[in-house]
Amino acid sequence: MHSKEYSVVVGGKTITAVFSNLVDQANGSVILKCDGTIVLATACISKDGKENRGFFNLTVEYMEKFYASGLILGGQYNKREGRPSDEAILSARIIDRTIRPLFAQHIKNAVQVIVTVLAVGQADPGVLGVNAASLALATSDIPWAGPVGAVHVGRNKVEGAIGLDQYIPNTGESNYELDLTVCGKEGNVVMIEAMSYEYDESKMGGALDMAMPAIATLEAWQKSIVEEIGKKKMDMPVPLMPAEVIAFFNETVGKKTDAIFLKAGDSPEMGKARFHELEDEWNTLVAEKFAENEEAISMAKEYLESALDDLVHEKALKENRRADGRAFDQVRPLFAQAGNFSTVLHGTGIFYRGETHVLSVLTLGGPEDATVIEGMEIRGTKRFTHHYNFPPYSAGETGRVGGINRREMGHGFLAEKALAPIIPDKMTFPYTIRVVSESMASNGSTSQASICASSLALMDGGVPILRPVAGIAMGLILNVANQSEYKILTDIQGPEDHYGDMDFKVAGTREGITAIQLDIKVGGVPVQALKEAMTQARKARLEILDVIEKEISAPRSDISPSAPKILVTKIRPDQIGGVIGSGGKTINAIREKTGAEITIEDDGTVYVTGKNGAADKALVIVQEMTHEYKVGETMEGEVVKIIEVGAIVKISSSTDGLVHISELAPWRVNKVTDLVKEGMKVPVKVVAVDAERGRISLSIKAVKPDFFPKPVETPKV
Repeated sequence: MHSKEYSVVVGGKTITAVFSNLVDQANGSVILKCDGTIVLATACISKDGKENRGFFNLTVEYMEKFYASGLILGGQYNKREGRPSDEAILSARIIDRTIRPLFAQHIKNAVQVIVTVLAVGQADPGVLGVNAASLALATSDIPWAGPVGAVHVGRNKVEGAIGLDQYIPNTGESNYELDLTVCGKEGNVVMIEAMSYEYDESKMGGALDMAMPAIATLEAWQKSIVEEIGKKKMDMPVPLMPAEVIAFFNETVGKKTDAIFLKAGDSPEMGKARFHELEDEWNTLVAEKFAENEEAISMAKEYLESALDDLVHEKALKENRRADGRAFDQVRPLFAQAGNFSTVLHGTGIFYRGETHVLSVLTLGGPEDATVIEGMEIRGTKRFTHHYNFPPYSAGETGRVGGINRREMGHGFLAEKALAPIIPDKMTFPYTIRVVSESMASNGSTSQASICASSLALMDGGVPILRPVAGIAMGLILNVANQSEYKILTDIQGPEDHYGDMDFKVAGTREGITAIQLDIKVGGVPVQALKEAMTQARKARLEILDVIEKEISAPRSDISPSAPKILVTKIRPDQIGGVIGSGGKTINAIREKTGAEITIEDDGTVYVTGKNGAADKALVIVQEMTHEYKVGETMEGEVVKIIEVGAIVKISSSTDGLVHISELAPWRVNKVTDLVKEGMKVPVKVVAVDAERGRISLSIKAVKPDFFPKPVETPKV
């Protein structure tokens, strides 16, 4: 085995790259180690592009192995790793979004990058995986414009210090109030994924500044490795566009491309319609003109895309024009509706931003409905979840329905991160919360519209959120030759989304940013442009929040009548076993009797969930079972048994006590049956408690001395 190692220190931790012949069939491979965490990244390219469907074919996989964390997970009958976890899919998306813009899109060969987690220590394998993928590609013979560096900037809730922290502890609940992953290249930013607890724009900009030197260190380290052991890149030149295609385009549809830019009086739908008309006309003309030349037809279709891309850039940079005629900082017309949709649902929100329309639905459940997470890194429960669906009809198309793809999961998780900082804690609001956002019509950033609609649904359902959250997608038109020349666009849609250089989603409250996601189509975006975009996004966010708060200014005071009721009580930890019973016999009996669900935590907190009074009934039973009786308490009980020395009185569903014959009445009683009978309701007072033996002594005469009529005494003869 041949092996060579290279190390670098970042964030106070040493990262070591190991290159060996362990995976010598791949075009490029590397093992990256840090703080006990080990990841393997491989990069392969197909021999040819014969199976290409007309676009650059890149796939990225992030493989979690249970052995990496020393666990045997899975079901009882299957111990193999199954479908990727949500965390694995999201990690794969981060790697994909980082490396994709640095590939030449004309490459027809399929490229596949696989990152496999071999061991989980203290370092975060996700961030380490981005750097590993970069090194595998950079040292391979696959054409790629890297390397890139990836770091994590965090602020711990407890310690409170913001700093470079590439290594996130493997806990189920994040301890960070800033969780920022930044990937960059040559001083520019390539990808951002972030969640924060209402950070203002200057603070977030400072976090980006903090990341850049560390990224530069990682990048320089990788370049030094490439210089020493990197393979010569394959020669895949950009094919020259045939002159006859260019001439034919200029003679025909090239004269009509300006039509996709709307003028005063044009409806928003006209731009999209004109684009499709232009595309259909060009494809028809090309099919007729180059009927015998399939390669020319394929390149002609690409030329239309290239021409429209150039046109969108030229109009923005030189004429300050957007495709739909709006000002650069103008948001499309807004509409918000909270509720008024169904009395069955627990909460609903409808939000429009231009031609993007989203319906979000809230469902509330008990603590037992929380999602159980048993993954390679994270194990625990999650009580707030946001899911996102993008059916084909929302784009006016037909397609496969069912299942979930990576895009839907990524958009759903982005909205979940944006909303998580304003969700009340479990003690304040013990419900499990699920919001589902349905994209009904799409023309630009349904993920950010989902955040807005979800805020409406949460407030409509009476969830006491801290503040509503709104999101907006920012775009960028960049002069690649001179990066100081750019235009920032608010609320991108249509051609700006397709031909623009950046999709920068910024979500937050009036107080600050709660989530960020950056995807780009160029080699990198200047940090200064991102700072300006965040400032411009705040203006749009406040405008959206005005519309949301005009519809519903605060969470409703009560939850929906159709939602379950949750009651909370506290018992001593040593009483938990008594409530549960042997094999769960007692607690299951309560569930069957009342129809309520009961959840007991280790600290003795009891959550009782049910509808139609079920929770109230179950709570009474639990409280009676665990009530600690004290001397002096009074209550009413039922005589359940008579013995020689007194009467057994049931004072709760699970507790009874003894009324001694001397405590029945303030006179001498000869026989217990002279005064009481089974089934009789009597007032009693606790006069003694023997906690060790579990016995309670009761008295009737101490509560009501005249409860029994005094017998008439017969004079003695």
